[in-house]
Amino acid sequence: MSSTLIGAARQRPCTLVVCRGCCCGDPRKHPGFDHAWQLERLRAAAAESGFQVRTTDCLGPCDQPNVIVVQPSATGRRAGGRATWIGFAMDDDCTEEIVEWAAAGGPGVAEPPVALELQFIEPPREERVRSRRRR
Repeated sequence: MSSTLIGAARQRPCTLVVCRGCCCGDPRKHPGFDHAWQLERLRAAAAESGFQVRTTDCLGPCDQPNVIVVQPSATGRRAGGRATWIGFAMDDDCTEEIVEWAAAGGPGVAEPPVALELQFIEPPREERVRSRRRR
């Protein structure tokens, strides 16, 4: 059985989901990194290259901030790409590597930079996320 994407889903670009919750993006907790610059840089690159950037309150792995999830484009998903979680994304080099990968097509379309692979993390298990939301 094959699936057919219709409408906007057929053209969905690579999307970066940037955590800006309690631990990620907080200059009080991580004063040595310019969180606003990072988001501005990602958004500027998205405007130039055609990928998207979204922010969210909390993605879950609060012990590994800043967390960014690189979601595949529709083309990347059809090629087998899956969402890739990146932790400790708090330096200029990491930000630039994420930009390069997303601009090249992201998961399923382009190989990630080798150094960026060292920052791949496991997504939180659903049970942990649910229990955290109940508190």
